[in-house]
Amino acid sequence: MKQFSLLFVFMIFSSCQYFDKQVPSEKELLQKELKAINWKEVDEYPSVADCQKIENKTQRQQCFFEYMTQLIQQKLSVDTLSILYPELDTIQVKVTIFPNATMKFEPQFTKDSVAYDTIKIDSILKARLVDFPKINPAIKRGIPVKTQFILPVIIKAE
Repeated sequence: MKQFSLLFVFMIFSSCQYFDKQVPSEKELLQKELKAINWKEVDEYPSVADCQKIENKTQRQQCFFEYMTQLIQQKLSVDTLSILYPELDTIQVKVTIFPNATMKFEPQFTKDSVAYDTIKIDSILKARLVDFPKINPAIKRGIPVKTQFILPVIIKAE
């Protein structure tokens, strides 16, 4: 019995090592998680109601970009851009969609665009590119986030 109790005491003290595991600190876990996140990609791209029913992520993104390009071209087609600047056939428009679903449009000009009155083109864009349908912002890990992309918008109708 004495040997059994000595063995029992020895097992109790040696088994405590199995329960003594190091718990990683919050900072270590946070750093590990932050490194695992791809900050260049979103989980869901911005979308409109017409594109929401598409299941494939890539096709939904393509649908949204085509929809936005067509809508911007439609809104600018009734304007005087093609009359004021006949040599200008395409404008690169940087579209920013904020988490609260508001949008901002900025024309992107090349460095040698001194032939264009960039301020006038910018004011025309701001005046025409209003009253868009509801845009659902991009989602990253369940949170709406700001996204930016550049769309080529064709001005000249041939």
